[in-house]
Amino acid sequence: MSISLDQAQIITQSSLKKGRELGLKPLSIVILDERSSMISCQSEQGVSQMRWRIAFGKANAAITLGIGTRSLMERAEQQGYFIQAMNGLANGDFVPVPGGVLVKNSEGMLLGAVGISGDSSDNDEL
Repeated sequence: MSISLDQAQIITQSSLKKGRELGLKPLSIVILDERSSMISCQSEQGVSQMRWRIAFGKANAAITLGIGTRSLMERAEQQGYFIQAMNGLANGDFVPVPGGVLVKNSEGMLLGAVGISGDSSDNDEL
């Protein structure tokens, strides 16, 4: 089971709405399925050029290790060599900072991940 395109659009629109409510800088939002295949990628006008790639890297990092990127950042602070090795294995698409969260169903089954970039990492995670 995976995130559907309809679900991805709901997540994206809700995230953009929240970003506007909070007054965040323009955002890029990437949604991946449980295999790290892209379901959706949307960026607001004015977002900087690399933000969608950063958002992808956040979602991909969460999927590949099965934990949110806030936890990965904490792990990076303690095990920098491990996280750098993971980034190498992921061909550079592994961004271990807040803004990448897992999406699970009510039974706890992994459906995919969302990565957001554009503001501070803490705000992206909101």
